[in-house]
Amino acid sequence: MTSTSPPAGLRHLHSGKVRELYQTDGGDLLMVASDRISAFDHVLSTPIPDKGRILTQLSLWWFERLAGVVANHVLSTDVPAELAGRAVICRKLDMFPIECVARGYLAGSGLTDYEATGTVCGVPAPPGLLDGSQLPEPIFTPATKAPMGEHDENVSYDVVVATVGAEPAAELRSLTLAVYGAARDIALERGIVLADTKFEFGRTPDGQILLADEVLTPDSSRFWPADQWQPGHPQASYDKQYVRDWLTSPASGWDRHSGEKPPPLPDDVVAATRARYVEAYEQLTGEPFA
Repeated sequence: MTSTSPPAGLRHLHSGKVRELYQTDGGDLLMVASDRISAFDHVLSTPIPDKGRILTQLSLWWFERLAGVVANHVLSTDVPAELAGRAVICRKLDMFPIECVARGYLAGSGLTDYEATGTVCGVPAPPGLLDGSQLPEPIFTPATKAPMGEHDENVSYDVVVATVGAEPAAELRSLTLAVYGAARDIALERGIVLADTKFEFGRTPDGQILLADEVLTPDSSRFWPADQWQPGHPQASYDKQYVRDWLTSPASGWDRHSGEKPPPLPDDVVAATRARYVEAYEQLTGEPFA
């Protein structure tokens, strides 16, 4: 199922790369996860079957296990039948305009920055680290939230302070690292290295900061098989890196810098991507995805 059509009477508020947001009659939000997948700031034309359900169910699993670290925005999973499994009712929050990124290992833009500057998104790091190396300790590397089709940009902690204020910035950093640390330990017990992840937080009218949106899924996190982790080269992964790798391979025929839209994904790439998402869900939760 890829439809995200809301029940009659709900007001559409926002379309994201993956999610649709609607307002209920009571003022709460209905958040629906589609099967869309994005890469390199493009929403691809080919959906991944069941992806929205996997993201929603895995986020709910994580929210439950992290409740002792930080409260979250979920109110109910009592949603219309046609949206069952891919939608939640949640609190309307004043969202912070910051992507709260935690990194425990060297990968992605952190690796690119380290190779160029010797720092990880501006945070000092020791020399001699390799692709996939574990950092001495997890770090907070925030980014701006870019509009659809534009690229999130890594920013310094000082920019976060200037954007949201000193006290909220400190709390966002503390919560990000606390949630990452708890999730990293849970994942590792289940044979998965949580290399890095990004969170979104929002504030209630009385000032409480809550964890929101999705959390710790293959869309927002780098998941590596722990028994295959070996620094010095790109790691095997359970996330959408597989799609990125195909798009940048000669097989796709696409130049990411051309300004052209990415091509449709072939059936084998779709099937392999879905399999990786399902495997991440099943290995983390210990339950079969149905």
